[in-house]
Amino acid sequence: MVKEQECGRFELVVPLDASGIDNFKPEQDVKVVVKDVEGILRSQNVSLDKGGRGTATLEFTDKPGSLVVFVGPADASEEEMIGLQTLTFEIPKRLWADKPILEFSPVIIHPYYWFWWLHWCRSFTIRGKITCANGNPVPGAEVCAYDVDWWFLWSSKQQVGCATTDINGLFEITFRWCCGWWPWWWLQRRTWQLDDVLSEHIGKVLNPRPELMLSQIDNQPGLAVFDKILGNEEVRKTSSFKTPEINRLPNLRAQLLKRLPAAPELEAQRIWPWYHWSPWQDCTPDIIFKVSQDCEVDGKVILDETISDTRWNISNPLDVSLIVNGDACCRPVCQNPPCDERDCLIIDSVCGSPFTQVGGNPGAPATPVGYLNPGPVMANTHNYHRPFAGIIPIVKDVTDLTGVDYYEIEFDDGSGWAPLPSGAAVDFKRRYWKAGTGAQLASFPFIDISGHNVVETRRHYESHHTPTWPNESVLPDAWWLSANYSMLVPINTRKFNDGTYRFRVVGWQESSGSLVNSVIVPLCGDKTENEFVLTFDNRVTNALVSHAASHNCGQGVHLCTSEPDTHIKAVRVDGVLVNPCATVELMPGATLEIDFIVHDSDRHLAYYTLSASWGLNQSQNLLNLPGAVMSPISAGAQTGWAPGQAEGNYGTALSPAPFQGAAVIAPYWEGGEYRLTVPMSQAFPEPCCYQLELWAFKRTIVGSQSGNVFRCDHGFHVGSNGNKTEYSIGVGVCPSPTKGVELISEHSTK
Repeated sequence: MVKEQECGRFELVVPLDASGIDNFKPEQDVKVVVKDVEGILRSQNVSLDKGGRGTATLEFTDKPGSLVVFVGPADASEEEMIGLQTLTFEIPKRLWADKPILEFSPVIIHPYYWFWWLHWCRSFTIRGKITCANGNPVPGAEVCAYDVDWWFLWSSKQQVGCATTDINGLFEITFRWCCGWWPWWWLQRRTWQLDDVLSEHIGKVLNPRPELMLSQIDNQPGLAVFDKILGNEEVRKTSSFKTPEINRLPNLRAQLLKRLPAAPELEAQRIWPWYHWSPWQDCTPDIIFKVSQDCEVDGKVILDETISDTRWNISNPLDVSLIVNGDACCRPVCQNPPCDERDCLIIDSVCGSPFTQVGGNPGAPATPVGYLNPGPVMANTHNYHRPFAGIIPIVKDVTDLTGVDYYEIEFDDGSGWAPLPSGAAVDFKRRYWKAGTGAQLASFPFIDISGHNVVETRRHYESHHTPTWPNESVLPDAWWLSANYSMLVPINTRKFNDGTYRFRVVGWQESSGSLVNSVIVPLCGDKTENEFVLTFDNRVTNALVSHAASHNCGQGVHLCTSEPDTHIKAVRVDGVLVNPCATVELMPGATLEIDFIVHDSDRHLAYYTLSASWGLNQSQNLLNLPGAVMSPISAGAQTGWAPGQAEGNYGTALSPAPFQGAAVIAPYWEGGEYRLTVPMSQAFPEPCCYQLELWAFKRTIVGSQSGNVFRCDHGFHVGSNGNKTEYSIGVGVCPSPTKGVELISEHSTK
């Protein structure tokens, strides 16, 4: 018996034949990949001649065993060839016998493959610009593009490329995209997540149809979600989402479409089963973007698109303009040059609101002075005449102060101009973008020079620090970003007593370390001395605050503050007191009375609500029930309520109906002690345990500092400008206590 050769030189010869293609042109090379039993890959690119023929010869040092041969486009990698639906055939081990050279039969290349190979793998380019909402560019941001696909409730993103924006917010991403994968290969490389947008869209179609309830929904896709709809044992036992499950999709889709309602809107959104699904065949990507930036927080996401933003079958190249959110640091751009050469000042905004909307300031109504949203107030509103509290940012226009090196802030409480109280002017930082290093921080502390508490101007900072700025060179390497770019001063209002104050900016020049040549910086336009006015109202939250012990503050519900205070004094049914945790019979025709207090000691009450919650996630407002009547308990107290209103509020308190008490005088409303009378059956529609919830809020806008970020909360929250009281009783859930039994029995007899 002749021993077979086991080592030496072995060759596999694979002839290629594309001669059957009409008008053949050798426009592309062909790649031949061989995979052995150990998974090792070998490949060779082959150029076909004008007749469409060529040969690949692959060498082995050891005798090959069984082999798998793949033939496809030359620009696909060896690994990609394994996953592409291309020409594939096997070579059994026995064909080698004792042959050192094995020539395989010619591989016929069909026109279908030849022309598909031309665009199976293509390069795509995405060009774009990232800007803030005002059009200013966002430099130094990482822009990542994703191909996105989805199946029923789940979506999958595949990152195709990333780039970093330049100083003008511009970027370019070039990536390679292949299609025609085997489904198993495509699925192995995708990660999935339950998608809120898809859930919302599909829910609008299925929720009105209780019989179409889905089975348990997991974080990963699976056919078992359709068990209750189809009652299919095969579906019920399916827990994965792999090739066997993919093979069932056509039949499953046909079954589902017979049971599910028609939904053209879901078909238009390409949602399976209303839309056919085979993303492994998609030769043009569908793109969404995610943008992040190292600004106030490293890696802060400033744009995160969802499937609703998908760009279907993108063009090549694709040009985009992306607008990011308010957390981005953009580069301020002068809209009407020249912008930096002014020796005057425009005091622009406080807490993001223009000073033209703050009473008593230029361009704003005269009264009330220092309050946001001054002037006339509409009934049934609460967003007018709002004072300020906390640390509030004062912002000027984008220009710098020519001829001013440092400036200080003075205030007047009615007794003349004086320096700010210690700590009232808060240090801040600005960000700039430096070529080669990205975002950097520049500190602007308030410091004492020549006995004045001053802060440096941007222009003076540029003249005394190493980066090269646009004002100094036509080839700068540093540019300011938007973070605190136009900050004038963050004011800590807690360094003042509550009240109304005037402020102004005094400029100084610096000479040999001393301040000289002070000037009250003029306003741009009429050149009058600058000035702005604000009203402060800081609340005190403290157990030592004058606060009745009966209010039970500091237990996690009710705050120890009188700014504002809330309290439910008494609950009565047909005149009989129902204490907290007590029970009462649910009696048709009975009357419920709730005596309560909402009061702000600084007289800046905004609004209050009173509601009842019970059972499983059930709640209703008691103030706007058909039979609700509100009345003041203390004489002359203004309720701020009119029939049908869901709240008592400042707007109605300024213009009340005759029976509600005397009208308050702007900008003050302190609240009072009130009584709500309402039919018991309306307030408590069924036997249950009820929790009465009284909420009240004052009109204060509260500013805060977090690191280098200064923000103001214009909303209404217990933690910043509100308070809350809860009062629980049982209604019709068990026998009533002894107290009141006679009254209840008598009422029941009647």
